Amino acid sequence: MNITDTLDNGNIHLKTRIVVPPMATQSTEMGVPGVRTISHYRTFARNPLVGLMITEHSFIDVQGKADPDQMSFADDGVIPYQKKLTETVHGENPDVKIFSQISHAGFNTSESFTGQELVSASAVQTRSSISRALTVSEIHALEDKFAAAALRVKQAGYDGVELHSAHGYLLNQFYSPLANFRDDEYGAQNIENRLRFLMETVRKTRNAVGDDFPVAVRLGGSDYMDGGSTIEDAVKAAELLEKEGIDLIDLSGGFNFYTRKGHHEPGWFSDMSEAVKRKVQIPVLLTGGIRTPEQAKILLEENKADLIGVGRAMLRDPLWGQN
Repeated sequence: MNITDTLDNGNIHLKTRIVVPPMATQSTEMGVPGVRTISHYRTFARNPLVGLMITEHSFIDVQGKADPDQMSFADDGVIPYQKKLTETVHGENPDVKIFSQISHAGFNTSESFTGQELVSASAVQTRSSISRALTVSEIHALEDKFAAAALRVKQAGYDGVELHSAHGYLLNQFYSPLANFRDDEYGAQNIENRLRFLMETVRKTRNAVGDDFPVAVRLGGSDYMDGGSTIEDAVKAAELLEKEGIDLIDLSGGFNFYTRKGHHEPGWFSDMSEAVKRKVQIPVLLTGGIRTPEQAKILLEENKADLIGVGRAMLRDPLWGQN
């Protein structure tokens, strides 16, 4: 398998196996992509090795806004601005696909710029406050907001949507035993309960966007921390999400975020991605520490994943692999 091989699997049709993963730029203008943000993604589209790019996460509700300059998909007013981004990318390279990642930060934000209390799966002490546990009715309302945001993504001309359930954000806070201390049907008693919020969100998202629009999940499959989620959890979660109808699973860290302590090898989450890939038929995306095309090729040949995300190296050189 090579990085220039195409991928055709269900709703996923990509010209190469290289993905530009979500990376925050903090370059938006009042929550929408302006000249700087659009130019940023346009440069990646010029690289013929890029088959897919996934934009930095966009908030689905102001209470879940992760930083002051984060992009928004929280209301219909952003759609024309987001269309400018997708039209620019597709105009630069009609073959490249672009997905939008949507998220809610949960307690991983600050009241100072959301103007609202912190919420999460449970009451958790943060640096500045204590989060409040969401009620079941509030969970359902947020599922609806994710679905509404996903529909806006489709209306804005994106080729797919990715639900952000990694890096300690809200959906990940329900999945991880490090933050979920509930005793109801969304609690930590088993993987099905910890995954219920995400599964119901996938179902509502699919209903909103239709059967032929790609829905991906970025899953913080393992916390790589004592008492946290495990690789075994990631495998079971991936199997359940595949049955629910997602088209792609993008694996990353949970409460360890996008790095792994003590690991600097290319593809430092490959033990997780390899385990997941053995059990699912949908494409598996691996990101983390890949610096060269040869490293990406080796990971594909070793069946660690179906797609390789190149983040920091691509950020340093948008024409990565062309020099």
